[in-house]
Amino acid sequence: MVYDILLISFFACTTIQIVYYTIYVISFSRYKKDSGYTDQSGISVVICAHDEEENLRNLLPKLYDQQYPEYEIIVVEDRSNDGTYDLLLEETRRNTKLKMVKVNHKPDNFNAKKYGLTLGIKAAKHDRILLTDADCEPHNNQWIASMAARFDDKAQFNLGFSFYTATKGFLNTFIRFETLWTAMQYIGMALAGRPYMGVGRNLAYRKALFISKKGFTPHLGLTGGDDDLFVNQHATKENTRITLGEDALVYSHPKKSWKAFFRQKTRHLSVGKYYKLSDKVILGTFSFTHILFWLILTILLLLRIELYLVAGSFLIRTLLIYLTFNVICKKLGVKFNFWGLVFLDLIFVFYYLITGATALFTKRVRWS
Repeated sequence: MVYDILLISFFACTTIQIVYYTIYVISFSRYKKDSGYTDQSGISVVICAHDEEENLRNLLPKLYDQQYPEYEIIVVEDRSNDGTYDLLLEETRRNTKLKMVKVNHKPDNFNAKKYGLTLGIKAAKHDRILLTDADCEPHNNQWIASMAARFDDKAQFNLGFSFYTATKGFLNTFIRFETLWTAMQYIGMALAGRPYMGVGRNLAYRKALFISKKGFTPHLGLTGGDDDLFVNQHATKENTRITLGEDALVYSHPKKSWKAFFRQKTRHLSVGKYYKLSDKVILGTFSFTHILFWLILTILLLLRIELYLVAGSFLIRTLLIYLTFNVICKKLGVKFNFWGLVFLDLIFVFYYLITGATALFTKRVRWS
């Protein structure tokens, strides 16, 4: 009886996983790069910066070099302790595309980044807002043009992708894997008509929508959620576009320690509890069956129960994972070494259990 329950549970989890991966691979496979939208009206790039002098010295020249006829760069200087303010003051004199918004005081009930973004968006002269972070950099000089190309008249949101630069070490490999995993879900679901989040390192939406919906008002005090919760509340199949490929790609610098990485992911995951119920069910089902798959698989192998059937199910799911990640990387315009994909998939179970539990019970996280 117990053996039967284990087998039924294992095959049920495997089937659900296969369904999800099939949806993702089909969604990404159907994505076509061509847009047909030719309007090149203005767009405002908004960035929040706190102690980001070094990163801005690297980012600003790449933004100045963007090949797009009408855009502005707004950097919100949030009470930095380094030379960020002096750098921006000097750069605004050199380049008319750059505008600095200075934060002198933050209201007590407002999260710092949300307050800074709100000021930057309100200062924007264009309706289309393109967000990124100070520690990011566009892959090439077509980033703004690519993100603007799919941002047609009916679009309220445009979801892009941001990857991390590759360095040596397992931490870097896992961070990049986790980033692809996240993209598989939020971009895959958006392509399937179920947008539920975006990533602020490469995300666009309209200023008019932000103002009309009172911006971040529903979650002012939360650390995090400036990107995904706003998308979760207002993005739909009809008003959301997705832009993928090398030209639309933004790279960011990954964390260099496990402690910093877990702190970052705890902050990100902590806002998941505020998603719409339907989104929590969809995401929770995928994660829960992923965890159960590996747990029951281990038990079945140890007990040597129906090894051929279990091995066959494992092989089918594994091949589908490789296919999915291969398709995703091609559409995103990135490269990733797949040699350890199965091992990373297993490690991800422990990662998700740790960060998920921490995020669920953590009441206070900070923006850094």
